[in-house]
Amino acid sequence: MKTHLLLNKSVKQIEIVKVKDNSSFPYTDDVSVEEPLEIRVSYYAGDKKESKNISVTMRTPGNDAELAIGFLFTEGIISSHQQVKSTYFPEAECSRNSENIVIVELAEGCVPKLMKADRNFYTTSSCGVCGKGSIESIRTVSSFHNLKKGNTALSLETMYQLSEKLQSFQNNFSATGGIHASGMFDLEGNLLALREDVGRHNALDKLIGYALSADLLPLDDKILVLSGRASFELIQKAAMAGIPIVAAIGAPSSLAVDLAKEFDITLLGFLRDNRFNIYHFGSHFTIENLL
Repeated sequence: MKTHLLLNKSVKQIEIVKVKDNSSFPYTDDVSVEEPLEIRVSYYAGDKKESKNISVTMRTPGNDAELAIGFLFTEGIISSHQQVKSTYFPEAECSRNSENIVIVELAEGCVPKLMKADRNFYTTSSCGVCGKGSIESIRTVSSFHNLKKGNTALSLETMYQLSEKLQSFQNNFSATGGIHASGMFDLEGNLLALREDVGRHNALDKLIGYALSADLLPLDDKILVLSGRASFELIQKAAMAGIPIVAAIGAPSSLAVDLAKEFDITLLGFLRDNRFNIYHFGSHFTIENLL
């Protein structure tokens, strides 16, 4: 008999039929919830209050305010937490519709940078962004692209423990087996924050949104660990947050490697079972006891 945890709206229990060998039996399973979230931004243009629909993303409910703020920041639409006055769900006749819309109200005098659509902000990594144009545009909108990196040394033991620590804190993954995570670690390998979502980019936006709200940016002394592959979009978001080291349990894409080299981000892949691949070794990064 499966033991069910008291989980939030990110997990749903459904009745299925489980097949093993030559037999089948009814079973109550946990699946990751996936619902659309519409992100709106509200601001004053002169004396007139404007409201813009920025994006609709499929996400796992939870940490929606962090997701919205993180998305606006990593896409260059806002540049600091001081620009955010509040986040809230609008009133609606249907409470479910209300929960699937989040409004980010900007501080007085702050106008969002909505003319950055040349970098295809409102697409996903499957939509075929132009590599060179995308990398160039990140340089123009990132607050930390000229950030001077300090020398960083990590032990092999610390590196090898990161993936296991990430997985041990993935509560929703343990229940469903179908959700991504982004974890923020310090240089001693301590987990500082973790966010989960069915969308890997949403998980990272939630994490960066948390860091932005807590005024922790830039994350220039932190390690980002990804539960899956490292796409261009995830390295772009890491660059926007000033993250110097990205370690993925899966593989990186070619464009992710190009972007890591451009911004001198240490990029590791296949970090599991006491092994990893180095796709780019940052100029200020060393691994102790590595032969």
